[in-house]
Amino acid sequence: MKISLIFIMIFSLLSNFLSAEIELGTAAPKVSALDQKGETVDLGAALGEGTALVFFYPKALTGGCTKQVCSIRDNWDELKDRGVKVFGVSSDTTDLQKEFSDRYELPFQLIADSEQAVSKAFGKNRWSRQAYLFKDGVLIWRDLKASTSKQAEDVIEALDALKAK
Repeated sequence: MKISLIFIMIFSLLSNFLSAEIELGTAAPKVSALDQKGETVDLGAALGEGTALVFFYPKALTGGCTKQVCSIRDNWDELKDRGVKVFGVSSDTTDLQKEFSDRYELPFQLIADSEQAVSKAFGKNRWSRQAYLFKDGVLIWRDLKASTSKQAEDVIEALDALKAK
């Protein structure tokens, strides 16, 4: 049992190095997955117009991930006023994503990436915490070591910096 756990951890670490992370200026990945309501979300299309945030968290209903999603929730009005669509992604099931969304009254979609299609399209490991901003389908900012409680602040700071350019 211990050997299999060690193997999974090593494989998980290696997959970070073997994955091709998406680079700034890259088009949004063409990938679909289910949201917390069991409805199909075509992320490629959703990220194709306007500004959108896709942030990844490892596991719903855990301490750090709850802080991360609540950071976005607590700054929802500002993000919404700036026209930012928001998608939270983890490898959890639709049922767990729905429970997470309902418990913390999250006003944005949560993607259930249990098949790892979204993670693979972004070139990331399922356990990493990352955030990406897209403008009209093009990656304009990424945070490969996203914060927990400061996730929204980091995104808003990035939006301000990008606007100033």
